Amino acid sequence: MFTNKKILITGGTGSWGHELVSQLLEKKPKEIRVFSRNESSQVSMSRKFENDSVLKFVIGDVRDKEAVFEASKGIDFIFHLAALKHVPVCEYQPLEALKTNVYGTQNVIDAAIANGVTKVINISTDKAANPSNFYGFTKAMGEKLIINANVLTDKTKFVCVRGGNVLGTNGSVIHVFKHGIKTKSKIGITDKKMTRFFLTIKDAIKLLFKATYESHGGEIFVMKMPTCKIIDLARVLIDQYSPDKEVDIEELGIRPGEKLHELLLTEFESHNTIVYDNEYFVILPTIPIEGLMEYYEDFPKVDLDTYSSSDNIISYDQIKTMLKDGGFLE
Repeated sequence: MFTNKKILITGGTGSWGHELVSQLLEKKPKEIRVFSRNESSQVSMSRKFENDSVLKFVIGDVRDKEAVFEASKGIDFIFHLAALKHVPVCEYQPLEALKTNVYGTQNVIDAAIANGVTKVINISTDKAANPSNFYGFTKAMGEKLIINANVLTDKTKFVCVRGGNVLGTNGSVIHVFKHGIKTKSKIGITDKKMTRFFLTIKDAIKLLFKATYESHGGEIFVMKMPTCKIIDLARVLIDQYSPDKEVDIEELGIRPGEKLHELLLTEFESHNTIVYDNEYFVILPTIPIEGLMEYYEDFPKVDLDTYSSSDNIISYDQIKTMLKDGGFLE
């Protein structure tokens, strides 16, 4: 699918972007444009991939419509990763989150349609499901814009992929815990009952490709992900990095807009959701999109009300295996 094609990645200098580029290069594309506003991150990333002429780095912001239009010229596929992602930042600066996560997404849609892009893949989050914070609200609006874009054109297809937390990304709890364990023998936990969805970055990108290959356009692919208690994750890391020294665990309390448990699928959405396979659910839209319902007519509907991080929690040993597989345990 990507052989000899041109690909644009917005917000491509983050953890998702690095892994996405690494796996895309194996598929022999003609060009990969990494579009982001951070000059130093682009320089650092260009050094990492310095021997690959396929990569082109473009300074720009998804808020800037002209820059997005220019970066999209001649492009076959767009992976839309650019977003303000940190919950507290979006809570205290909601207008900035709106500009990037909503207006920026609409700029990507308009540019893709104008330039005849084949498919746009929007990366979303579990926080878009029944949102309790402004970040979640903006990502939910972004999903709606992406899905609705399918009725605006017959040429470009738009699809969302919704996932939970990806282990080891920038600002990940893994890095925060390891730093606290090694330097202070102390870590902070929001709430000892808190649960989250987790997946390694390599597995997340593989699932992202699957949705890209197999999507029709107009749906939301929901990654099935392991869930664990944050306290259990912390204990695995403590046992690994401080086996002979006691580490204090401080309960900090839930931050503004934060949930105790996350959802990847809401009760409302479950009425329009099918079981795609053992790796994905697919949420079908409530608006009519030509050919979409026929595409999924033979798939079974989900037999659950919600898909919550408080269900099917993995054990200490399973968390340890997941961290080893992800390269987070030395």
